[in-house]
Amino acid sequence: MTERTHAPAQRPHRHHWRRDIVELAALFCAVAVADGIANLVAHGPEGPFLLVASAVALLITAAFHTWWARRHSHAPPPLRTAPSAPGRAAGSEPASAPESGSEPATATTSLWRMRTTVRDEPGSLASICTALAHHGVDILTLQTHPLPEGGTVDEFLLRAPQQLPAGDLTRAIAGAGGHSTWIERADAHDLVDTPTRVLGLATRTALDAAELPLALRQLLGRCTIHSIPATTLSGRPNAGADAPVEGVLEETVMRLRDPSGGAITVERPYLPFTPTEFARARALVELDARLGPRVPHGHDVLTLPEGNEITVRRADGSDLAAARAMHDRCSERTLGLRYHGPVSDADRYLAHLLSPRFGRTLAATTASGKLVALGHLLWDGDETEVALLIEDDWQRRGIGTELLGRLIAMAAETGCDSVYAVTQASNTGMVAAMRGLGLPLDYQIEEGTLVITARLDATRGDAAQGHAARGHATPAVSRVPYELPRAQHPYGQRHGH
Repeated sequence: MTERTHAPAQRPHRHHWRRDIVELAALFCAVAVADGIANLVAHGPEGPFLLVASAVALLITAAFHTWWARRHSHAPPPLRTAPSAPGRAAGSEPASAPESGSEPATATTSLWRMRTTVRDEPGSLASICTALAHHGVDILTLQTHPLPEGGTVDEFLLRAPQQLPAGDLTRAIAGAGGHSTWIERADAHDLVDTPTRVLGLATRTALDAAELPLALRQLLGRCTIHSIPATTLSGRPNAGADAPVEGVLEETVMRLRDPSGGAITVERPYLPFTPTEFARARALVELDARLGPRVPHGHDVLTLPEGNEITVRRADGSDLAAARAMHDRCSERTLGLRYHGPVSDADRYLAHLLSPRFGRTLAATTASGKLVALGHLLWDGDETEVALLIEDDWQRRGIGTELLGRLIAMAAETGCDSVYAVTQASNTGMVAAMRGLGLPLDYQIEEGTLVITARLDATRGDAAQGHAARGHATPAVSRVPYELPRAQHPYGQRHGH
């Protein structure tokens, strides 16, 4: 949008008789002075000298006037930009950048995200905007979420004075007619307008089926996402997995049909969902359903120290048969170190482990295409688990270290603060691989099982940079609490081994 500057309207010239009298008097005075100087020059003894002195004085006066005019310009002052109106609609032009040397606005202001419910009647939004303007608060974006019962939820992105407490802001909104007000700190990432953000989430979802839970988390903010498979591991129908096609919205809980089977439940106890948010989430799920199973096609070919080449790529449900064949080639001890339970049950977990709904999986294959190793990054509620399975004949060759490094980098890119690995103290290979990460580690014994936790918050950038250097790019997104129900979680989870 091009800004336009309108020149002030010209006032009509009004002729006044007092000005004519003053001008006429000035003219007579000038004539009298000129006549006196002429007589002095013509009849006085020092006339020529006075004439030259007058010319010099005029030159000096003109030079002084020129210098003064350049030093103190009489140009009109620049037009002042009107302060941002608190009722400015979303998508309006931002204020122009401050000039060099001026203090940036962010030094004395802070960003807030706020929601409040108002009556659906003329003037209700104006009252909210007036209250915000009284406290010097600027509205950067505004979204309205109509409610079925007649009210409206208004969502604001605000720039407020740094010293303004959230409590004062909430009380001001309540005094202007808003209720059920929720407010939290925002950051620069929230400055992206909603259509742009939703299009980006749709693009990520279209490229990778594993991005659906992460995209829902980005769309809906802080929430917990549960996946309920259609059947249990024993093949019986799972309770709560029969979500209708159109989904269900119940204030702080929404249930959507999972395209891969079962249901997706999203919970946000601190803030009810609006019909608009429900429609956006349902559109993302429908997009995922229409595109079907998919994973990025990128892969890396690595050369092991002994000269053999392996290919590292993303795995999904299409690798189920190859993963079961690898299970058959693994010894009972190897399977027992991985799953910490009956070896006969190991195959039953592969479908869940390979599903993008529960995390991300990397596969290592030989030049002939045989799958020899799997690495899993699993969402476990608010935590993240990492697990490895390497075929016996391919152990101690650096494959596990390579997979683990990539999984840790992927966890860092998704915003995880830490990851944990569940193993046994006798599994020296996994312990050595975790120590080889160069990250701060915590060790603890839970029910006879060793749990190693690696903290990523201090080294997330380095891990992500190393991961990108290997050529395996994953979109950077925020951490999502996305969990597999406890009854369905494979052996290897932190709780209930």
